Amino acid sequence: MTGIIDYGAGNLQSVRNALDFLGQKCEIINDPNLVCKFDKIILPGVGAFGDAMQKLRANNLDESIKEFIKSGKPFLGICLGMQLLFEKSDEFGENLGLGVIKGEVIRFDENKFDKKLKIPHVGWNCVNFKKSSAITKNLNSSIYFYFVHSYHVVPKEDCVLATSEYGYEFVSAICKDNVIAFQPHPEKSHKNGILIFKNFMEM
Repeated sequence: MTGIIDYGAGNLQSVRNALDFLGQKCEIINDPNLVCKFDKIILPGVGAFGDAMQKLRANNLDESIKEFIKSGKPFLGICLGMQLLFEKSDEFGENLGLGVIKGEVIRFDENKFDKKLKIPHVGWNCVNFKKSSAITKNLNSSIYFYFVHSYHVVPKEDCVLATSEYGYEFVSAICKDNVIAFQPHPEKSHKNGILIFKNFMEM
């Protein structure tokens, strides 16, 4: 059984639809006492980093997520759900995250763009996998996913699973032990996204 964390923001139904398509049992949850009872957890997310962390803390979901990760069971973060795993973000001032991954979340630096690009980064873009993982099974080394974001992660430890290009190279997926996370939205990425969920379910 897979738990999908509900803290008031995220593509919950889209993720659930993807798991339903695969015939996987799942439940949308907001009770911190239930988190560690699931075999797998997915943390989807949209919106602002600080607001999301405030909601997680208000429901004591921040501590239950960290406890689940410590258990060694598979955990998948999506978009903001990936960013929240890091120590801090500079979105609307400095905000502290879950601190599961060392590093920070920063806004795209337009001064590094070699051409005029719009922020947020919206649309299909190539994800280039840097190493093999259970999550990349049956996937090509470079495939397209759907993105919607203005901020990206800057890890300070060896966890980079994939990178993408938007003005410059940025980290678009991470993998550390039982934690996997993607900046793009697998639930909006058609067959490539379905393969990500299928591989996650088989972990």
